[in-house]
Amino acid sequence: MLNPVCSEEVESALADGRAIVALESTIFSHLGLPSPANREALERCVGAIRDGGAVPAVTAVLDGVVRLGLDGDEHERILGSARKTAERDVAVAVAQRWEFGATTVSASVAIAGAAGVSVFATGGIGGVHRGAEITGDISADLDAIASHPVITVSAGAKAFLDLPRTLEYLESAGVPVLGWQHDWFPAFYTRSSGLAIPHRVDSADEVARTFAARSRSNSGVLLTVPIPESDELNASELDAVLRGALDDCERSGITGAAITPFVLGRISEATDGRNVPANLALAENNAAVAAQVAAALAPT
Repeated sequence: MLNPVCSEEVESALADGRAIVALESTIFSHLGLPSPANREALERCVGAIRDGGAVPAVTAVLDGVVRLGLDGDEHERILGSARKTAERDVAVAVAQRWEFGATTVSASVAIAGAAGVSVFATGGIGGVHRGAEITGDISADLDAIASHPVITVSAGAKAFLDLPRTLEYLESAGVPVLGWQHDWFPAFYTRSSGLAIPHRVDSADEVARTFAARSRSNSGVLLTVPIPESDELNASELDAVLRGALDDCERSGITGAAITPFVLGRISEATDGRNVPANLALAENNAAVAAQVAAALAPT
């Protein structure tokens, strides 16, 4: 059974009923943002959560131990090389004592839920890939969100996914999908995918009440937060890059987990690196909103 080891700060916050926001570690490792942007992302996300009155709790597997919350001197460890760790990989990471397993959305949601932390902030979630009716390629993030009692705060899903089918999958799984002060499902670097959000919420209290009223106690909620308007990338430019990158994937036989880094690399090239500041801005913004939600949920 998953039994995370909590930092002293997180353990104290749990005991006192204070607000806590879980974070993944993939974005802060070499698998996420390039150095030094990954360090900046960590500092900005942790700072936004603390400024919102909540305790940040980075998830990771370190030396074969599942962790929720790291001490300040351990932050350096998660900025370098890592092995990507989804929920399915956590047991292996423990059994084989991986030095650093960087947790994805699915692993982080599972770890947070196991410890009783109800709010998790990330950049963007995975979803149903284009052509999934043939390949079956659907991110484990979706089942994790549906299966653990955690509110996942994200800037929607990455635009190269099949976003209509992603929303349909979440509906079938019974996951409430909420739009934070916004009427459209965001597509990571852009504020709108053109798909209407099922339910708009305008306050953290609304999110907390929705979470409390869900029909299944072991299920989660997806709260989508659009990237700040000033940091949004040009949608038309991005669409052209995505079409070209996905066509190249098909021609080259690039499938499965290899699609994401390939497409993101193309976006970075096409935007002259403007995607990195956008990523930093949306991650920090999500963390700030998550802190508000965690504060609304906290009994003290």
